[in-house]
Parts: sequence; structure tokens; C-alpha cells
Amino acid sequence: MSVDQPLAVIGLTNPQSPSNVGSVLRAARCFAADQILFSGTRFERARKFHTDTQAADNPVPLIHCEDFFHAIPEDCAVVCVDLIEGATPLSDFEHPPRALYLFGPEDGSIDQATIDRADHVVYIPTIGCLNLAATANVVLYDRAAKRPKVAVGDDQIRLSRDQNNATRVKKGASEE
Repeated sequence: MSVDQPLAVIGLTNPQSPSNVGSVLRAARCFAADQILFSGTRFERARKFHTDTQAADNPVPLIHCEDFFHAIPEDCAVVCVDLIEGATPLSDFEHPPRALYLFGPEDGSIDQATIDRADHVVYIPTIGCLNLAATANVVLYDRAAKRPKVAVGDDQIRLSRDQNNATRVKKGASEE
């Protein structure tokens, strides 16, 4: 992939829950992320007991690595996403075209050394903290929503929805 093309890579720091990783895989597919990197050993141990995280039909690669800074593709900005004092609120953040979004573990935070090496540190303004999968979904949605040429409209809805969903908004329903 050319360094001129946009790129979104997700980095999961020692994820604990196969369910969360499975949900991040789905978010990555829905929001066109290019790959997911993960560190640590907890997920590898847990995923053998959870059948749904293999995601054989998911085109987004899930790759184990121990050092995100050595694994990221060329010319990617590192964006840490966590509740870190001094971070930029996601609503004010301008996403780099090529980014590695690093998320902390479900039961901790991104370590200080990683925060210190990051190009950006952002947080989602919430009351309380979101779980890992919810956080990844919000960040990827924000990236997609702020990019030019976001696909919208009925054609996009038909391409994206479940095969069992053919529901439509009635004409004038929003005026009632």
C-alpha cells in the first residue's frame, strides 16, 4: 500500500476478552480499518475457548506483535486512545490520514512510555469509561464521519444492512 493512501490500523494492548476482540474485528470491517495488531498473551490463551473470534469471513488481518512501534506501516501517526490527563477530546481531534490507533487493555491503561512516544493522545468525553470494543467503534466512526466522501444514502444502507432487514421510513413519518 502506498504511503499516499489512507490507512487505519488498530492496536490492542494485551486485550483480555475474546468477545471484545471479536467486536473490534467487526468494527474494523464495518469502518474499513486495514488491520488489527495486538500485544500480550491473554487474548491468545482465551480465544481458544471462544469460537467466534476467528472471524474467517473477516478480511481484516488480526496480527500478534510485541512492539507496536516496530510493527506499524510506514508513515503512520501513533494515536493513543485512553482516559489520559492532558489528552485531546475526540470531538476536537483531526485524524491523520495514516494512523495506528492504540487502545489500552480492558483492565488498565496504556503505559507511560507508549504515551510519551505517541504523536497524539485522545479521549472520548464520557461519564465513566467505555469498554474496549465500544471505544474502538466510536473512534472508527469518528474517523469515518470526519473524512470526505463518506458513503451515505439508501444505496449504502442496502449494502450494509442484514439480509433480514428491508424496513423503510414511511413518507412523511418524520413530520408527524
